[in-house]
Amino acid sequence: MDAMPTASRLDVPGRRGEAPEEAELKQSIAHIALVVRDYDEAIDFYVKKLRFELIEDTCQPEQDKRWVVVRPRGDGTTSLLLARASTPHQETFIGNQSGGRVFLFLRTDDFQRDYDEMVAVGIKFVRDPRQLPYGTVAVFEDLHGNLWDLIQFTDGRE
Repeated sequence: MDAMPTASRLDVPGRRGEAPEEAELKQSIAHIALVVRDYDEAIDFYVKKLRFELIEDTCQPEQDKRWVVVRPRGDGTTSLLLARASTPHQETFIGNQSGGRVFLFLRTDDFQRDYDEMVAVGIKFVRDPRQLPYGTVAVFEDLHGNLWDLIQFTDGRE
């Protein structure tokens, strides 16, 4: 039985003859899967309360699921794949995907604007805004209790 090919053995277009350290990497995170209880409830929260864009909502009847992708408005490319829990085991992770730590970081260009709008639509903040060396930050819960940072970084910081 053949072993799995290693990166140096793969025939990848644009990489012929290049050592791996010489090739320019162009990678990004496309989607982060977020386990949710219900598609429509999650879409409502992310689109109406957080004002994310609904990028795709496609039914996949053969798998009894939907491909639901949302993304913050702005110039970012990373999106959330809202994945409905399909087993009792997956259901145990709804709202606790990171073991109680902040899970995701929502960058903003205007902290006060977004904080005020989020409070107005009923988003629960569990840590008040603080000014830290790297920016202004407050921690909020999503619809299932996952913790997020709302953050406006200080110039030049990420």
